[in-house]
Amino acid sequence: MSKVTIIGATGNVGMFAAYAISADPHVHEIQLYGREGREAFLKGIAQDFADSFAARGTNIRVTWTTSLKDVAGSDIVVITAGTPRGPGQDRLDLALGNARVVAPIAQAVGTVAPDTKIIVVTNPVDVMTCIALKYSGLKPNQVFGLGTHLDSMRLKSLIATYFKVHVSEVHTRIIGEHGDSMVPLWSATTIGGIKISNLPAFAHLPVQDFIQSVKSSGEQIIKNKGSTVYGPGEAIASLVKTVLGDENRILTVSSYVKSEVHGIGGVCIGVPARINRNGAFPVTIRIDESEVIAYRESVEKIRATIHEIVEKLKSEKDLGAPKKPKRSQPGKSGL
Repeated sequence: MSKVTIIGATGNVGMFAAYAISADPHVHEIQLYGREGREAFLKGIAQDFADSFAARGTNIRVTWTTSLKDVAGSDIVVITAGTPRGPGQDRLDLALGNARVVAPIAQAVGTVAPDTKIIVVTNPVDVMTCIALKYSGLKPNQVFGLGTHLDSMRLKSLIATYFKVHVSEVHTRIIGEHGDSMVPLWSATTIGGIKISNLPAFAHLPVQDFIQSVKSSGEQIIKNKGSTVYGPGEAIASLVKTVLGDENRILTVSSYVKSEVHGIGGVCIGVPARINRNGAFPVTIRIDESEVIAYRESVEKIRATIHEIVEKLKSEKDLGAPKKPKRSQPGKSGL
């Protein structure tokens, strides 16, 4: 049985993610972390969850804390802390401010829980995943972000509706940045095992409309109701379940790539990865040339932002330099 800590549990996404994760049979404790001064709110969330679990018949322990030392013993740490995106705001606009939040958290987590898996949700998620990896000192497979997982599901739903098929019949992925430079992999999209380009109806598919819909989905939800909550929350819970269940599913998350996609890498970005109890392991793939070009541009965009953010963090004395964690046991190897 496993312990999952939600850092940023007083926010809408963190709160609902915790609730969604509570349905996972592998979880025996959910720890809610919030900053000092939010003790009463954290206590209230824990009490409300306890009532809900009693009504549901779920036997899960709910704890709360404002000390990162209590993260020790967590099998998974989900980082949702940071400033959420506002209407009309680009995810990258949040980069420096949220890096100041994520870097010290990741550094502390790497020290007190060196064997954990970190799932980053804070936007811009690809940049924040790189920051978390750098400052935690953990292995690349131990740190990954929500990335284009939810984007891929959004595209999957649009395709299923268009072709009037069950969503489970559609397999598609979006790689690259969780943002404007995302890259849909039409070359890897199938319906019922049939390559989508081999279906006559594909010629009439409103491809650009679909992609624009996926890109603007989050912004539209924020505009209409203030924040995205349920989609990200369920997506986070599905990643937690995949890790704790040691499922070896291939999902599209923000993971550190070396050369798995046509030799392009050196950053954390959305790619297909095999996910299990040991973390996330990018899968080597080959895609169409037009997709390679778009993916390379997306990688360079993220790389440039990361370089800028890291240089600014280095100049801030209160943050300090990344530290290597002390491991309680040898790190496990994966793919």
